[in-house]
Amino acid sequence: QVQLVESGGGFVQPGGSLRLSCAASGTILSINFMRWYRQAPGKQRELVAAITGGSTNYADSVKGRFTLSRDNAKNTVNLQMNSLKPEDTAVYYCNAALYESNWSLRDYWGQGTQVTVSS
Repeated sequence: QVQLVESGGGFVQPGGSLRLSCAASGTILSINFMRWYRQAPGKQRELVAAITGGSTNYADSVKGRFTLSRDNAKNTVNLQMNSLKPEDTAVYYCNAALYESNWSLRDYWGQGTQVTVSS
C-alpha cells in the first residue's frame, strides 16, 4: 500500500532551523511531483514549496529561507527550513502525485507534522 510518511516537525526558537522529510513507501514506479503545504490555525492551507522533476518553486514568504531537495533513490523529499519565524508556525503536509504499479497516477497526502516557532 502506498503512503506518505512525514517526520521532523517540532518546536524551535525564532531564527532556528528544522528539517522535514516526506517518504513515499510502497510500490511506486515514478514520482510526478512532491509538495509541502502548511496550514496555520484559522487560515487556509497554502503551498510552501514544490518540486517537479528538477524544478523547484517556493512561496514568496519562504524564499531564501527554505530549501527543498529530493532523493529519488529513497522516494523522499526534504524541506530544510532556516531562519524560522513565528509566522512559520503551522501544520505542514506533504503532498505527492505518484505513479503506481499499473502506471496509474494518484494523489497522496501525509498525516501532517506540527512546526512551532516561538520564544
